[in-house]
Amino acid sequence: MKTTRELTAIIEREGNGYVSLCPELDVASQGDTIEEARANLVEALELFFETASPTEQRERLHDEVLVTRVRIAV
Repeated sequence: MKTTRELTAIIEREGNGYVSLCPELDVASQGDTIEEARANLVEALELFFETASPTEQRERLHDEVLVTRVRIAV
């Protein structure tokens, strides 16, 4: 039986496409559009959980990831 898990996806423009990153597992992907980059990240994460051993999953998973913005003087 499959369960669901909510993870963070950070997507940013890079050149003519987009790069997507899941910081909890340090898994990344890319795509030509935001939607494609997101879908490719979901696929990469599903493949990670299908193929990685439970030990590797535990070692790589960061349970607490905070995403925020900061203001700096430049």
